[in-house]
Amino acid sequence: MTATAPASVIHIIDDEAAFRRSLAFLLESAGWMAVEHESAEAFLGANPLLTPDGGCLVLDIRMPRISGLELQRRLTTAGSAWPIVFITGHGDVDLAVQAMKDGAADFLQKPFKDQQILNAVERAVCLSLIRQEANRRCNQARDQLTRLSPREAEIARYLALGFSNKEIARELSISDNTVHVHRQHIMDKTDTGSAAELACLILRVDPSGLD
Repeated sequence: MTATAPASVIHIIDDEAAFRRSLAFLLESAGWMAVEHESAEAFLGANPLLTPDGGCLVLDIRMPRISGLELQRRLTTAGSAWPIVFITGHGDVDLAVQAMKDGAADFLQKPFKDQQILNAVERAVCLSLIRQEANRRCNQARDQLTRLSPREAEIARYLALGFSNKEIARELSISDNTVHVHRQHIMDKTDTGSAAELACLILRVDPSGLD
């Protein structure tokens, strides 16, 4: 297990109480923190937050009322960073493939070996840490870009696209000196030192921001 594992929380969402208890015991014996939920509704009602130490959901793909796939869709729509390890029964492979296409971290078909689920959870927790770091960097970049005035944001995009000061001045019908002044303000406000760094900042917030 990694050093972060003991503080990582694994949420088990399954309508079979015996399975939940058994899996929770296994995960806890391996050093994880496990929380049981009898349904997707129970999980949504608890609305647990993903902690800085990461975690994941172990989710039954077939459940009454709100299915595992429907819960996945709701979490994706809400921008959730929870990675999902789906548990599937016999004949659910097509559903599992769809879940993977929709962003699931992994899926295991019952019955599975203890080490398989432990390995899947380990990978999912690592993914949650990667996602959280990406979200942190995105939020930081967004904060830096919101310091810009509308005119500075406009010029910043031209700079990130590789336009020279003269080209920007011509595009916006302003003087070269005005562009130069704006450029300095943009670099200062965003803590960037080049057009390439500025481009990375913009793309971190919106991958299509320079299209």
